[in-house]
Formats: sequence, structure tokens, C-alpha cells
Amino acid sequence: MTDKSVFTLVNKSNGNLAFKVLSFADNSYFDHLQRQNYYSVIIITKGSGHLKSDFSEYDFTERAMLFFTPYQPFMITAMDELVGVAIQFHPDFFCIYKHQREVACHGVLFNNIYQPPFMTIAEKELKIFLDIIEQIKVEMQKTELAQFELLVSYLKIFLINASRIKTAQDPEIKMDETAKEPFILHKLKNAIEDHYRTKSSKLECFFNS
Repeated sequence: MTDKSVFTLVNKSNGNLAFKVLSFADNSYFDHLQRQNYYSVIIITKGSGHLKSDFSEYDFTERAMLFFTPYQPFMITAMDELVGVAIQFHPDFFCIYKHQREVACHGVLFNNIYQPPFMTIAEKELKIFLDIIEQIKVEMQKTELAQFELLVSYLKIFLINASRIKTAQDPEIKMDETAKEPFILHKLKNAIEDHYRTKSSKLECFFNS
């Protein structure tokens, strides 16, 4: 690992991305259409921009946290210099739907078509998330016992804190928003997450068609 701004964990069984932390100081990573097979959480520490996601468009400023599910299309246009950090993880590494009872972010941070896919946080909240990310970076440079379990634990803490902030900002979001989703859409999202290992190639063709 030569670039200290990128920390990557690869699934040794198939060579695919499992977990990644990326620090960025420009918009070159996100200025074109994104439709990846992993979850993305992007924190903007400096700057502002314009987000296109699914069929909607939004403006955001610094201290924005953006959340995207696998295959969810999005693109970010910078209004001024963007600086921040992104966490990306594959459903094989951590499945949001399967861990819903633990982290309570399904329908809060992810998979909610009725809410913008981002929130703006306070300065003290930003520090909490950046501190967790620094701990993740340190652990990703190790090859010690139970590395996977510890990284998952850090990720859970990260997502739980984000879910708490989002529901505090909008108490009505605590209700199960997935129950509102069109039945076919909800079933499709669950199928992606529950059966990704056996369906990945077919789903990729479907979404890229």
C-alpha cells in the first residue's frame, strides 16, 4: 500500500473490494456516474457541491454525509474545492439488511427513496466520525488476529452514530420507511443484499443494461 490516502482490504477468495477508506482533496473520484457494487459513505469536510442521485438533484455544503447503496447511481459536481473521506464496503463484508437490528440504519441511512441520501452534521459530530475513521485506518494496516471482527465493530459504531444523528434530526424517520416502498422495489433491494454471492453477475448486467 503506497498511497497513504487509500486503505483497502481485498476479499482473498475472489480478489474483489471488501472494505476501503479513501481520503480525497478533489472531485475526480465522483465527477462521473457511480454505480458500484458496494455501499458508499462520503463525508465532505470542506467545500460544497451538487449531487445527482437516482432521479433527484440536491445541493450540499461542508459537513455533509452522503449514503449510497450498491448499484445506486450518483454523481457529484463540485461548486468549489471538495475535501473529505469515503468509506466503501461490499455486502459480503457487511450486509446492512442482515445487521438491521444491530445498527438500525436500513431505511434510515440507506434504502429510503423518500429522503435525500445525505445529512449535514455538527462540527463535534464530524470529529467523532473522523476519529472512528482514523481507528479504522490503523487497524487496516495490521494483519493481526480478529482484524475482520474489529473492523466490523468500528463500522457498526460508525453507522449507529450516523443513524442516531439522522433520526434526531428527523424523528419521523424512525418509523420503518421500507414499509412505504413499492413492493417490487423493496423485494429487489432485499434480493441484491441477501443473494449477492450467487446473483452478482446477473444483477450487474441488469443494472448496467
